[in-house]
Amino acid sequence: MTALAHLFDRAFQPLDAAVSAKRIPGGVLGIVDRGGARIVKSVGSAQIVPEVRPMHEGTWFDLASLTKIIFTTPRILALAEEGVIDLDAPLISALPDLRQYDEKAWERKVTFRQCLGHQTPFPAVAPIYTYGRDPELLRAFILQREWQAGQKVYSDINFILLGFALERLSGKTIRTMNPGPGFAFSAEPGQAAATEDCTWRHRVLCGEVHDDNCSALQGAGHAGLFGTAASILDFAQGLLTGTGASPASIALMRTPLSATRTHGWERPHENWSGGGLCSPGTIGHTGFTGTGLWIDFDKGRAWTLLANRIHPTRHFNSGIAALRQSVGDLVNGA
Repeated sequence: MTALAHLFDRAFQPLDAAVSAKRIPGGVLGIVDRGGARIVKSVGSAQIVPEVRPMHEGTWFDLASLTKIIFTTPRILALAEEGVIDLDAPLISALPDLRQYDEKAWERKVTFRQCLGHQTPFPAVAPIYTYGRDPELLRAFILQREWQAGQKVYSDINFILLGFALERLSGKTIRTMNPGPGFAFSAEPGQAAATEDCTWRHRVLCGEVHDDNCSALQGAGHAGLFGTAASILDFAQGLLTGTGASPASIALMRTPLSATRTHGWERPHENWSGGGLCSPGTIGHTGFTGTGLWIDFDKGRAWTLLANRIHPTRHFNSGIAALRQSVGDLVNGA
């Protein structure tokens, strides 16, 4: 047995145990190293309501907030490198109508870099979808709303606005953009992990985006991407080898903007999702649906843990936080 296979077998055990204990219906774990060696394994069910389907290594997942790091961040950083935007310029350089009726509004001073690092006063959550289902009206509402300023917290609004900037600068809606190799903005239901039995769409969601705001906006920069373990590992390996983005963009993804954040990504801190044994040169991110990706540049290794932890409901303690940390510690040698 290779060292990678031995490591993988140990790291897979917490996922297997979580499924056996019915904390989550199923999941997929994948690991890749800089040289391209990889292992992917699945366990459990992709769906249990209203029918039961098995999980497979190639099951498609609603990646939720992994959209921020796989889709939106690389595109914003590429535009900065091309000179199309300045990361330290305010968003109004691309979205001049942001709070256009109040030139002194704090929202008009927020920069691209601050949004990438969640260093803004936007609220952590906002039920935008409750204001209607017209995507253009909701875009106008987000741009013109007088947002209540608070502490600097992780906020989807930051990446919703970055997504608006991508749309304005390209002249395309996000869902008409190329999502990247191996990714999509929806999936065939029979090939996808189910998410929630949605209380406002009145159906079990499978192959369509779970995030309520992204659904109402019909595409957004904070959520909506679908992919498999293989496509995520391909993306991660591209960053490990330096072939998936420019050196400057990868450097910014690794450059701290706060104690917990880099440009788009999260970095190791106390009780973070990647566990306590990651190298300092690790970046990672999680998604609400139960997804996650971590890349340890120092060790030349990346891993993705994909679980349908909100199926059939989010209102259940799946233990996903502890599961992620356990897997991360075993990937890193605990």
